[in-house]
Amino acid sequence: QVKLEESGGGLVQPGGSLRLSCTPSDSGFAWDYYAIGWFRQAPGKEREFVAAISFDGGFRHYTEFLKGRFTISRDNAKNMVYLQMNGLKPEDTAVYYCAADSTVAQAVGNIPPGRDYWGEGTRVTVSS
Repeated sequence: QVKLEESGGGLVQPGGSLRLSCTPSDSGFAWDYYAIGWFRQAPGKEREFVAAISFDGGFRHYTEFLKGRFTISRDNAKNMVYLQMNGLKPEDTAVYYCAADSTVAQAVGNIPPGRDYWGEGTRVTVSS
């Protein structure tokens, strides 16, 4: 069963940057059919939407309070979606997940997938 795989998390100082990556576990997955998004879940908090990108990369949507610091992009030739995070703050500390589901698809006006695809997350810690 295809899963999404995140990487790129780690420990970074406030004001620093990280780039997260997301790719499918199966290289034969029809990656360029799906809108892909990022969510995060901070300790003790509910999971929240971060950003989404349409299947062709032509449309992007961000949660309002992250706009300007985070940038989502994709390279379909490499089966990759990225989340560039700049100006990181301690409150950005969370486990970050990539996903292809109805929430992501609706955020960028794409057709929802027939089933949800999620990764297991990558941890980002912002601390001095």
